[in-house]
Amino acid sequence: MPVDAERLSASTRQASWVRRLPKAEVHLHLEGCVPPAAVGLDDPARAGVTFDPGTGAPRFRDLAEFLGFLDRACALVTEGTQLEHIAYEITRRAASNGVGHTDVIFNPTHWPAWRTDLDGFVERLDHGFEAGEADHGVTTALCLSLTRTQPAADSAALVDWLLEARPDRVVGLSVDGNEAAAGRTGQRFAPLFTRARSAGLHTCAHAGESSGPEGVRDAVELLHVERVDHGIRAVEDPALVAKLAAEAVPLDVCPTSNVRLGVVSSLAAHPVEQLRAAGVRVSLNTDDPLLFGSSVVGEYVQCARTFGWDRSILGAVARVSIESSFATRERRRELLCDLDDHLGLAR
Repeated sequence: MPVDAERLSASTRQASWVRRLPKAEVHLHLEGCVPPAAVGLDDPARAGVTFDPGTGAPRFRDLAEFLGFLDRACALVTEGTQLEHIAYEITRRAASNGVGHTDVIFNPTHWPAWRTDLDGFVERLDHGFEAGEADHGVTTALCLSLTRTQPAADSAALVDWLLEARPDRVVGLSVDGNEAAAGRTGQRFAPLFTRARSAGLHTCAHAGESSGPEGVRDAVELLHVERVDHGIRAVEDPALVAKLAAEAVPLDVCPTSNVRLGVVSSLAAHPVEQLRAAGVRVSLNTDDPLLFGSSVVGEYVQCARTFGWDRSILGAVARVSIESSFATRERRRELLCDLDDHLGLAR
């Protein structure tokens, strides 16, 4: 067999193994699951961006341009049926990637048609996720995210709604947005995260993407989050890396997203392997798959190829994804048993 054919065959086998590897995805934005074509933003002139000829995904110069596109796309989702379809498709794509559970982050500020009807918003998503679970066996939890740059009163009002309404599917609180534009906000959001934890909600926070390691430190020390979304710039502070490893704080890493938005210059330059080798718990995720042309299987395969990860490392990364997910305890136990079975067969 020619060398190129051997490599292609090996790559295909690895992708097949990864696809069957039980895992969770814990860093996935609802906003990044709006198909541009479904809202008429697949035309460069109307979208205001160019498109990758290979993947068909939009291209963005930086985080600010990406967030602007995301706002335009979400503003065009005005019907409940659209939300149900978006939710259902999340479960379908998850199943096709061997993902048994997803934690989906949603930020109400991006959805102008639904800001005054969050109950209806979550209800329509719930219908889509229920149908997806029935058809594909994928469970889904929602995590409400605040925006770093929104007025404090607006953030407090969202937490008030969450604690009063307590939709069954919304199990966590997060915060996201452009850290470079907002500056350090840990002190401002700390009381809201304390309220959420006291009410039994999970917590996570975006940090260490457009901010340096100080953002990650604030998320851990001021917000006391269970896991950090991105967090990769912690690598710039060895003491912080040691703290993350010692305290077993997971980082929800999104390699393709980081490359596409210029956080790192290439996958080879990505610090995920440096962090993992230092003992930090990492999972692999897509962030905004329809806007970056990414997939969970693709993230695992590309990292394995780039960093020389074998099946034991890939299995360990999948284990972190399940253990750090906001799935129910019973669901996590099911997925971990499936993972053990898969790794046992692989041996």
